[in-house]
Amino acid sequence: RYSAAKLVARSRRSAVRTMGGGNGQKSAKAAEKNRLKAEATKSPEERKAAQQKAAQDAAGITCKVCRQGFMINSTIVQLQAHLTSKHAKLEPTACFANWAQMVAREQAAAAAPAAAPVKKKKKKPKQEESLDDLLNAGLSGKKKKK
Repeated sequence: RYSAAKLVARSRRSAVRTMGGGNGQKSAKAAEKNRLKAEATKSPEERKAAQQKAAQDAAGITCKVCRQGFMINSTIVQLQAHLTSKHAKLEPTACFANWAQMVAREQAAAAAPAAAPVKKKKKKPKQEESLDDLLNAGLSGKKKKK
């Protein structure tokens, strides 16, 4: 016969031998599942285009003279303010390489007709029914069909 301590030690050793090797298999299976899911949603060309767009957006607009960064959606007015305050003697193209493209894009956006404003529907005022009207409707004497 075995003592209680020996039984516990023996059960621990056997449990270690029979149990799995951790979460490695789960992780590999999840990674494979995610990889297949990603492949199914976008083609390599779409993925590459998305990466390029993300890199372009992350770079934003940078002044070539002082290296100040601006958000990608900065307006010409904001960039012009930078030019006048920091680099008054320089041409805009000295600071921003694609200045002409930005000006043309903003002018095209301003020239495009804005979407018509959505008209709000007028709410009809609720007709308040007096208690007498409700009672008269209920006392009309007509029986409801079942």
